[in-house]
Amino acid sequence: MSLNTPALAIARTRLVAVYGTLKHGLRNHHWLAGAEPLGKDHLTAITLYDLGPCPGAKREPSSGIDVEVYRVNLRQMAALDRLEGYHPPAPAQGDYDRIVLTTRYGPAWVYLYNHTVADCPVIRQGGWPAHRQQAVE
Repeated sequence: MSLNTPALAIARTRLVAVYGTLKHGLRNHHWLAGAEPLGKDHLTAITLYDLGPCPGAKREPSSGIDVEVYRVNLRQMAALDRLEGYHPPAPAQGDYDRIVLTTRYGPAWVYLYNHTVADCPVIRQGGWPAHRQQAVE
């Protein structure tokens, strides 16, 4: 479910829910160094698509996608925006956009993939396939 709050409250949101390579133990988790891990949740407002090296989420109903929720600071959020190719002046033109969804820890940013997923395998429950999760050793 999306969060229906004033824009100012959304702008102050410092939580991010991650579903792919940013999760603990995976190759991009270092981008969350220093972030406060709050815990896990399942979001039914997104569906994942297997893009090969990473997953991409679309705002489509699912049976529950596994996410990890972190509290981040402004510097960390800006770094995540760069990693995800999010462009605040024109969000639809970047690789990812972001929206706020409700999690058990409060409203959190979730990155949504902007490009086509027509030929990508769909994941409507659970998480990104384990064989794609290249763990950090």
